[in-house]
Amino acid sequence: MTSGLSLLAYLLFAIVLVFGLLAAAKIIRVVATRESPLKRQTYECGEVPTGVTWVRFHARYYVVALFFVLFDVEAAFLLPWAAGVREAGSRGLVAIASFVVVVMVGWVWATRKGALRWQ
Repeated sequence: MTSGLSLLAYLLFAIVLVFGLLAAAKIIRVVATRESPLKRQTYECGEVPTGVTWVRFHARYYVVALFFVLFDVEAAFLLPWAAGVREAGSRGLVAIASFVVVVMVGWVWATRKGALRWQ
């Protein structure tokens, strides 16, 4: 019974805290007093922007970025597994091998589809 009561108290505290912080942010917000033309200008690391600000990129850039994220996440999963490979045992080896196989099947599919061909 005490764990249920403490959970209820925790949830009530969390709800009060969230709404209290939202109310405080609404009260203490910073509002611009006048509109500045600089506010509407594109910011490029302190450089004066040249040319059109809306440039279309080819979809291949996004595909390459997605593959980078995919293999980065794969590395993030493989490194902790490699640190504890002895404790994982054969079940861990089967699990990580199936993970790598699924990722590699996706990579082979994308390669055969021509998604990584740069022309």
